[in-house]
Amino acid sequence: MERKKEIENKTRRFPASTDIYQDEEAVVLTMEMPGVSKENLHIKVDKDLLIIHGERKSEETEGHYKIREIRHGDFYQEYTLDDTIDRNKIEAAIKNGLVTLKLGVKESEKPRKITVHVK
Repeated sequence: MERKKEIENKTRRFPASTDIYQDEEAVVLTMEMPGVSKENLHIKVDKDLLIIHGERKSEETEGHYKIREIRHGDFYQEYTLDDTIDRNKIEAAIKNGLVTLKLGVKESEKPRKITVHVK
């Protein structure tokens, strides 16, 4: 799985911090998205691209910021899916500011045990 370059856009966009690991069943992405609601998160697969985008809305304040480090605005990331990923076995969940995507590995790509027979 490869992260594609961010698409140039005039709006402010930022990538979410992401961990990716693979086990025998799936490739798992965990992305930090504190403050992002389910309604502001959009995930889709388009051919060989996994596209994750949405918005983290800024909290309105009546005062003036002295320091503002919390990212807000649009986020957008693309990942190229290889042929081992089953496009029909992708699940997503959001909990405690973390989005977890499980990308199922095709049955033909999973390790399988070979039984040894005694003759």
